[in-house]
Amino acid sequence: MTLGKFFFCVLFCMALIPGGTSSVVAQTKSTTDAQKPLVIVVTIDGFPARALADPRLPMPTLRSLAAKGAVATAMQPINPTVTWPNHTSIITGVNASQHFVMANGLIVLPADGTAPKVEPWTDKDKLVHARTLYDAAAEKGLTTGQVDWVAIQGAKGVRWQFGEKPDIQDAIPQELIAQDLLTSEQVEHFGEQSSPAWRDEVWTDAAVDILTKHKPNLLLFHLLQTDSIQHEYGPLTPAAYASYAFADHCLERVVEAARAAGVLERTTFFILSDHGFAAYTHTISPNVALIEQGLLQKNGDIYAGSVWIKAEGGAASLYIRDPALRASLVPKLKAYFTSIPGIEHVYTNEEARSIGLPSETASDQAPQLYLTAAPDYAFSDELTGPLSYSHPPRGQHGYLNTVTDMQALFVASGAAIKPGIHLGPISNLQVAPTIAKILGVQLPDAAQPPLNITLP
Repeated sequence: MTLGKFFFCVLFCMALIPGGTSSVVAQTKSTTDAQKPLVIVVTIDGFPARALADPRLPMPTLRSLAAKGAVATAMQPINPTVTWPNHTSIITGVNASQHFVMANGLIVLPADGTAPKVEPWTDKDKLVHARTLYDAAAEKGLTTGQVDWVAIQGAKGVRWQFGEKPDIQDAIPQELIAQDLLTSEQVEHFGEQSSPAWRDEVWTDAAVDILTKHKPNLLLFHLLQTDSIQHEYGPLTPAAYASYAFADHCLERVVEAARAAGVLERTTFFILSDHGFAAYTHTISPNVALIEQGLLQKNGDIYAGSVWIKAEGGAASLYIRDPALRASLVPKLKAYFTSIPGIEHVYTNEEARSIGLPSETASDQAPQLYLTAAPDYAFSDELTGPLSYSHPPRGQHGYLNTVTDMQALFVASGAAIKPGIHLGPISNLQVAPTIAKILGVQLPDAAQPPLNITLP
């Protein structure tokens, strides 16, 4: 009997046994899955890199992971130093000039000339113009989970999810409801009358559930309370340190879930932040200047016009709706805003391409002018009151990515990472190709090579 006939007979006989061949297939699949790497990306929103140097930082889980893996002194974000653009760069390896995400959603200029809107619940395919890690993973037959990740609405490559705005029809919210961790009403009204800490706790419940029950090859998990607290009280304040400690508690739960699920030995953790934070005591409302110049007119309680500015903390984007007006207005407005105290620089669109912003010919998300704030200043969208005013210290990001306070956190630790690696400053554009290397997937458009921190 030939070897081929022998195996045919074996398979034929097993087929006669109830569940015989299916058991072999299931066992083979289980063995194959158990050999695949797992990568967990946890972003602690707004965590400043400089906080990690403080020996009083109450984050023992983060420190333990850093001690066993690779840690950078700082990770440079992209411009704008805002949550959604940088989360997108972390999983694509390209900056805003290629993925076109310029705010925490899609910037829309209404046809009636009223104020710009940022629409967060825009489908990923319309918002993100770049290949993502979860796209690449899905093509390779790997699975992805996401919890409170951003710019990911309706993404086809994500199997398990509990979003920033959770869908009660999804499997994970239903699993949390079945465990009495949430009610249906709480899911349907998730962002209403709740605290940032409660939401982070629920998101951690979801991450633990996904990891324990489904073991995705890539889990994207975003913690948000640190951003909310630092906006209100400023970075490195007692309130901020309490939020850092709570983030560490959430991180500990995820690590322990990997241990309990029996996957810790093949799991690699990336603990990151999207940007840092700076304190400021002066606010500039540039749309007030547009009103004073007659570029915005009031009709009842509504302002409308052909020129608007959308503030993003330490920077602001100016949009001129009518292309015919741009040639005359751009130099005039550039000169005007350059003269205002607290505005450090005003970039034309052509100049802004040198700092990673998209071309206005490539994307309608690209501004005609990009204003950046001086230290201790930030921009707002206010339409009333003075052009500039002072107030008690608050926290903000959005400043140029070269500003020290904007530098972000990078820690990688676990199965695929060399231990005891101390990196200098790195770019967040290096994260996606490093994860792609671990997962064995391709991101051919990534702007930079992977970090030299992975085991052979």
